Amino acid sequence: MSDEEVRRVSDALKAVEEISDRVERVRAKSRIMAEQVRRNPEWSKERGELIRDLWADGGGMSYREIADHLGIKLSTVQDVFRSYKGSGTARPKKDQAEE
Repeated sequence: MSDEEVRRVSDALKAVEEISDRVERVRAKSRIMAEQVRRNPEWSKERGELIRDLWADGGGMSYREIADHLGIKLSTVQDVFRSYKGSGTARPKKDQAEE
């Protein structure tokens, strides 16, 4: 996806936020959120596969290099290798993760 395509998606989301009728705005947001929930597993799987490929390929990149390269958080890269899925608020505590 080019920067132009990302901008168009962002502009479309902004347009939804600017819908003047509150009921229609919330309906539109709800439909978008439901659609994204459907996409999230596939998108997360593809991101995880790419992260693992970048790490494994020919000496590979460091976790930090992968995060910078993809424009994501270092913790997101680390979570892929920990096989962690979920929100940051549900991340297991350090002592629980080691058990």
